[in-house]
Amino acid sequence: MMQNTTNLEFKNKGFRKTVVPTDIMTITDILKSTGFFKPFEIDVAIGLLQDRMKNGERCGYQFYFLELEGRTVAYACYGEIQCTLKNFDIYWLAVDNNFRGKGLGTLLLKKIEEEIKNHSGRGIYIQTSNKEQYTPTLDFYKKNGYKQIAVFKDFYAINDNQAVFYKKL
Repeated sequence: MMQNTTNLEFKNKGFRKTVVPTDIMTITDILKSTGFFKPFEIDVAIGLLQDRMKNGERCGYQFYFLELEGRTVAYACYGEIQCTLKNFDIYWLAVDNNFRGKGLGTLLLKKIEEEIKNHSGRGIYIQTSNKEQYTPTLDFYKKNGYKQIAVFKDFYAINDNQAVFYKKL
């Protein structure tokens, strides 16, 4: 496990957009490592990946993977929101728990923002729980320039609200 390391110290880091069959296990492992997601939520994430593998870009789901030393340690799934004028949703963004707090999530988020800008994207929406457990997640989005614009009460479950963040590009 790496300790007290910043993203500037990582050697051999890179991004990958191509999805491969081994990403099913990789994403499962990343999501399980966080301790945030229930099995049915992980199944949803894997379903999006399988849709992409089966239908390619026309499925609407884009993926980015962040690799260190040949190991995938973070991933994100995003896509253009249908029936909007170039707004995007980040559906999933997760960093393996052994690599959290080292700036990798920000690195991945900036890469996605750059990609969305290159496709004339106007804004990005992100939805997440606002339970106390998610305080680091909420702080992460705020730190990266996202504004909380809405809260939907009891959205995921009783006393589990959805917080909606937005960033204009």
